[in-house]
Amino acid sequence: MNQPINLVAIQLVSTPDIDDNFAQVIEQLERAKLNIDTNLPSLVVLPECFAFFGGRDISALTLLDAQVQAQLFDRLASIAKCYQIWLIAGSIPTPSPVADKMYATALCFDPHGQLVGKYHKTHLFDVDINDATGAYRESQSTLAGTEPFVLETDFGRIGVCICYDLRFSTLFNAMVKDSAIDYLVVPAAFTKETGLAHWHHLLAARAIEYQCYVIAANQGGTHTNGRQTYGHSAIYSPWGDVLDIIKHNAGFVIAKNDPIRHDEIRAALNVQQHRQFF
Repeated sequence: MNQPINLVAIQLVSTPDIDDNFAQVIEQLERAKLNIDTNLPSLVVLPECFAFFGGRDISALTLLDAQVQAQLFDRLASIAKCYQIWLIAGSIPTPSPVADKMYATALCFDPHGQLVGKYHKTHLFDVDINDATGAYRESQSTLAGTEPFVLETDFGRIGVCICYDLRFSTLFNAMVKDSAIDYLVVPAAFTKETGLAHWHHLLAARAIEYQCYVIAANQGGTHTNGRQTYGHSAIYSPWGDVLDIIKHNAGFVIAKNDPIRHDEIRAALNVQQHRQFF
């Protein structure tokens, strides 16, 4: 059931210090809560790798320690419960069946602090980019997930993807095969180079193609290891309009959905009914 809700994406410049990153999250949530309608549900999205970023990729494997995992889950559950939000916690490393590899996992918590779903990133960033880092080989330390994920809530269906997934429409076609999604959340750490070229084009395309709100939370600055991320966290309407945007550094974007306008768009252009699956 589509109803009015607060949509929030938090942008960070995460470091290899977990405590510092959680402090950034809390700071932005405290600021954001002054700008939302507290009578409505709130959907909050954190960026990819929000808890640990800017170190060596292989170093993230240390977060697979059982005690560290429990602490991360408990801290996220506490945040969701304290702020009474639906929290899509970007991605954190979680254990995989392969001993020396992790999953990049988005964790979904309800306002009671209950873990209600998780998604493992399916498309891994193995590319060569003309930037300060040059080559990215995510598959060296990460195992790809194999399943799409849609979170069912009282206010609509939420499709979850992570960063590089955004480029692959087959993932989203799988999400909408049985029913449309109302929201698409995009935790990301898009590079400065690829973000400048493609970030907004891809976000707008997904919003228009799937007639959903897109809530995109990106990393947004220069990190400890010199890696540069694009920022420009944004919220897009189902018509492809930018509802809010922040360009650089830590911060947040906020918007409300408009259920009446959402229904009008879908009634006028019923792409869900017309979509063919091949």
